[in-house]
Amino acid sequence: MPTIAVLGTFDTKGRELEFLAEVIRQRGHRTLLVDVGTFAPADARPDIGRVEVAQAGGTDLTALAAQQDRGVCVAAMAEAAPRWLAPLAASGRIQGVIALGGGGGTAIGTAAMRALPIGFPKVMVSTLASGDTRPYLGTQDIVMFPSIVDVAGLNRISRLLFTRAAGAICGMVEVEPPAASDRALVVASCFGNTTACVTEARRVLEAQGYEVLVFHATGTGGRTMEALIESGLVAGVLDITTTEWADELVGGILGAGPHRLEAAAKAQVPAIVTPGCLDMVNFGEPQTVPTRFRGRRFYPHNPQVTLMRTTPEECAELGRILAEKVNAYRAPVTVLIPRQAISVISAPGQVFHDPDADTALFNSLKRHLRSDLPVREFDAAINDPVFARACADCLLENMRIADRPRPNRL
Repeated sequence: MPTIAVLGTFDTKGRELEFLAEVIRQRGHRTLLVDVGTFAPADARPDIGRVEVAQAGGTDLTALAAQQDRGVCVAAMAEAAPRWLAPLAASGRIQGVIALGGGGGTAIGTAAMRALPIGFPKVMVSTLASGDTRPYLGTQDIVMFPSIVDVAGLNRISRLLFTRAAGAICGMVEVEPPAASDRALVVASCFGNTTACVTEARRVLEAQGYEVLVFHATGTGGRTMEALIESGLVAGVLDITTTEWADELVGGILGAGPHRLEAAAKAQVPAIVTPGCLDMVNFGEPQTVPTRFRGRRFYPHNPQVTLMRTTPEECAELGRILAEKVNAYRAPVTVLIPRQAISVISAPGQVFHDPDADTALFNSLKRHLRSDLPVREFDAAINDPVFARACADCLLENMRIADRPRPNRL
């Protein structure tokens, strides 16, 4: 019988957490109620008290609460909760976790969940389950469940939503995960504008016995892919879509941070890199585009996403950045350039076609790249099957080279 941890601040949300636990128990599962509150006494009885949780983080809860600083208390519990919860999951004492809360409870609950492995069932019922949830989710598979009303009392709406959330975590722990594959892993970066390329390259790699994990280059996707590469679980990197650097440089909404493209160097993993979708910067709805970009070339990808074309000056800097990142690679790496188009909409006749910007990008990339690193140029668009197969073939060759015995060096 699975045990589900029910985590929250029992000084303010005790009755709500007890209701959640009771629904879970009615489904036939055990619960472990965990208090991460700090101020008032608990208004319901947890199985694990706040003092025990705080001690896992090396915190004296009495001294902490005496400060009467809510921000300090939330931060301390957000540090302690992961250290307490992760060993329970690793040892098999719990099979899932659900938490509920407002701002403080969400910060603590999701901090605990981010310490758990991908695939471990985790649900956060939150007043903040809309807008920018990146600080709470990180690169983890946390299900954010909107509370709709404030988590403050039981009423016809909260009972309905808490019951549905309890059903979600029960369903997650009841389903047996599929058996893990023993095939070597390749990771790939993808965007809608490079899907055809990634799909064909993936087909070639899978035919050679590799399992290919595709990550959507939306900032979070790039960071997640980098984390997996750095973990040492990856045999090769098919980095076809480096677009997140355009957002990072220019100020779009899908940047992956300044360390994107660094993990393959750190983990010494064979790779291929292309300038896929560096023609575009992502914003939200048209009215959200900063006024400083007035007069630029835009394309409405959908009602919620507005794309902006990168300029020759921005492209030259992007070429330099890509080269700087790739120059740090020590495992075999190949840079491939599709001279006809780096996305669907940069092809001749399309809205983002700009030969001057593309030339600035390609020339800068080649000029700043280490002279010993191979560059292959193709008179083709990025989604041309010829280019896609070349990406896969180059990665296969780089992985073969990496597996060869290295000569002894005096």
